[in-house]
Amino acid sequence: MPGDTLLVNGKAQKQNSYDAIIVGSGITGGWAAKELCEKGLRVLLLERGEQVEHPKYPTSTMNVWEFSHRGLLTREDKQKHFIQSRHWSFREDNKHFYINDQENPYQETKRFDWIRGNIVGGRSLLWSRACYRWSDLDFEANAKEGIGVDWPIRYRDIAPWYDYVESFIGVSASYEKIPQLPDGKFLPPFEMNAVEKLFKQKTESKFPERRVIIGRTANLTRPIQGRGQCQARDLCHRGCPFGAYFSTNASTIPAAYATGRLTVRPHSLVNHVIYDEKIQRATGVEVLDTSTNQTIQFHSRILFLNASTVATAFILLNSISSRFPQGLGNGSDQVGRNLMDHHKGLSATASVDGYLDSYYFGRRPTNIYIPRFRNVNKRDTAYLRGFHYGGNAYRSRPDGAGQLGAPLKKSLSEPGPWKMSLYAFGECLPYQENRVTLHPVKKDTWGRPQLQFNCEFKQNELSMHKDMGSTAAELLESAGFSDIHINNEISFPGNANHEMGTARMGRDPKTSVLNGFNQMHEVPNVFVTDGSCMASGSCVNPSLTYMALTARACHHAVEELKKQNI
Repeated sequence: MPGDTLLVNGKAQKQNSYDAIIVGSGITGGWAAKELCEKGLRVLLLERGEQVEHPKYPTSTMNVWEFSHRGLLTREDKQKHFIQSRHWSFREDNKHFYINDQENPYQETKRFDWIRGNIVGGRSLLWSRACYRWSDLDFEANAKEGIGVDWPIRYRDIAPWYDYVESFIGVSASYEKIPQLPDGKFLPPFEMNAVEKLFKQKTESKFPERRVIIGRTANLTRPIQGRGQCQARDLCHRGCPFGAYFSTNASTIPAAYATGRLTVRPHSLVNHVIYDEKIQRATGVEVLDTSTNQTIQFHSRILFLNASTVATAFILLNSISSRFPQGLGNGSDQVGRNLMDHHKGLSATASVDGYLDSYYFGRRPTNIYIPRFRNVNKRDTAYLRGFHYGGNAYRSRPDGAGQLGAPLKKSLSEPGPWKMSLYAFGECLPYQENRVTLHPVKKDTWGRPQLQFNCEFKQNELSMHKDMGSTAAELLESAGFSDIHINNEISFPGNANHEMGTARMGRDPKTSVLNGFNQMHEVPNVFVTDGSCMASGSCVNPSLTYMALTARACHHAVEELKKQNI
């Protein structure tokens, strides 16, 4: 490794020792910090990126005209962030939250859009806040269809933890009694506008199985736990000074700090896990301090890896020992495999006549949502699994064609006709050959192996994606809308920002990495609760499930510590 190494003697090791070390401060890392600290453990939270403290988000209250390029990216931005700028969320007003791709290269055997935050809080500051429970339709699918490995848990195992997480983060939603989309502990929902209500009525009257509901989102419709109500500014991607949406920075880190047991260390890039072959346990991690270029060792009784799916796979693959020559806990050869992401890319729009006397207040932070209706009660398509739709109705702007000066200004101040739009997310099956590995030759800025991606959507996803487009057109047409336009190009893996599956849960150590409590089969004091753990992908946004699994795993870890099993 480049730079100086800090030798850890007995005294230094004691100073650098904690009850628990957590790698990564995103959605799951923050939850692990809160849970473990509140259960009495001294916790070190390691984050490779810059410190960001709530509510000090540098652009959160700026007006669009205060940005040099009015929110647009420059050529230099796109060169420095040539991967991040593939994603719609990367903008002038939040580019400081994202990683520098020139300094953090990786290899793409097949294109993979790895979208990464580089800050304390990680992508909890950047997510779209969609919060949906999985159901047994998701947890049982692998077993019923003979795909991948069976989940070692079912909905009943995680349901109380969904309750627990929702009660803390605050999820605004409506109660719907949809079997494949279980209800939860909800705050009052946001309201649909007039045209969305029309679309709901038209759709559900013609297709009763296609429910149209308001999106379930971690935006507060009333203040809770010191956090303010959503102001409907639609500036969540900058960081919310009101704390009105759930993030590590506004929610779980403050809760962990309140215990007096949390230490947060930014600029801390984890190279590998330290494994003691005599006791067959992990004893800590080696960290590269990116501000000093020194390597330091930290030690703990238990370790939670929450660096995000791909980064966690790197740490495991790079943690090589005589016991684990292919990477820590990788006797199954499943670490790095089964890489999944949702496929997206649909953009469906239509014009709506009338309702010109109707408008809406503010910029609502969630869309309407149509839960999965394909392959629910029986197999009704040529492909496996299914997809969901999101969308919204909105007033367009007059184009102002042929106008100048005051007439143009006046016409642009008036809302135009109504439009309706839909998008979709579809499930990707777990394929062993979809994987990330360490490149045998190429190194990163710090002399570590670069990651190499070999991941693609296959025929099942392509068939599903075609159905997304044709069914969207059917929905818009059946609602009586006109001028329908469908753009249904499929995204590349990674671009949905829901990557998962590289250290999957399972019942058998020969075919999986983790047990039903997110605990490594082969290294029982190491837990993985980020997206790596997923045995399948569902079509449902995964973040709420990650959080529930994390809270559950923390409870189990502390109980095992008390029993001296780890």
